[in-house]
Amino acid sequence: MYRAHAEELVRFATGLVGPSDAADVVADAMLRVWRSGRLAQVDEPRRYLFRAVVNEARMHHRGTLRRRAREARASVRDDAAPAPELRPDVLEAVARLSVRQRAVVVLVYWDDLDERAVAERLGVSAGSVRRHLARARTRLRGLIDDE
Repeated sequence: MYRAHAEELVRFATGLVGPSDAADVVADAMLRVWRSGRLAQVDEPRRYLFRAVVNEARMHHRGTLRRRAREARASVRDDAAPAPELRPDVLEAVARLSVRQRAVVVLVYWDDLDERAVAERLGVSAGSVRRHLARARTRLRGLIDDE
């Protein structure tokens, strides 16, 4: 049953929960259906499986919302530093960089690593990190200045 419908169900789940969680949602839905023992009694198993994926996606979203709420509550402290200003234009510009440039920018600016640590983590030379960082900065200046 899984082999017959998995590809179609994962494609469907991708629209519901995104590509990174789609396969897990389908697998969880299939396990839930299998454990219930009801599939043998269903007239239209394909329709039943699609419904199971929708239900599993709902549970996934609820779980995600609960987790985010817990994280938000845990992060609120009187002595906490103010949250950095979110700049959608910067996030969009970073998303438009090449994958390697984006990786270097994230590790240098978000994870606060030096060039040597970034080079080690990515398995490239420090010179390569400097080159990608310089190109990323130039590209970011152009993208942000244009807006």
